[in-house]
Amino acid sequence: MTDPIADMLTRIRNSQLRGKSTVMTPGSKLRAWVLDVLADEGYIRGYEKVTGEDGHPAIEISLKYYEGIPVIRELKRVSKPGRRVYMGVKDIPSIRQGLGVSIVSTPKGVMSDASARAANVGGEVLCSVF
Repeated sequence: MTDPIADMLTRIRNSQLRGKSTVMTPGSKLRAWVLDVLADEGYIRGYEKVTGEDGHPAIEISLKYYEGIPVIRELKRVSKPGRRVYMGVKDIPSIRQGLGVSIVSTPKGVMSDASARAANVGGEVLCSVF
């Protein structure tokens, strides 16, 4: 697998299209950090680290719905393995006039765009959520 973050985002998108309440994804620290931001911003109910059927670490993500409609309307990967996207603190995009969130990997950790602006740090823009 060349892009584990894109794989996780695609699993979330596909599970929401099918109306699933949970989705499993292979476990890693970076995935957990991205899920922490999604949970803090209220896009998912939460996640739990479990052991998969094959004995490898996995993460079970609890998806969030509002009146039967997924809370996450749009989930895009911005920085890809073939084209990394780095931005300074002043260049970090505001998604839908602040209604959405950009998830940024900074030297101070993975955080939302608002947290990165407050901490005055830039970094790699991993994905955008609306």
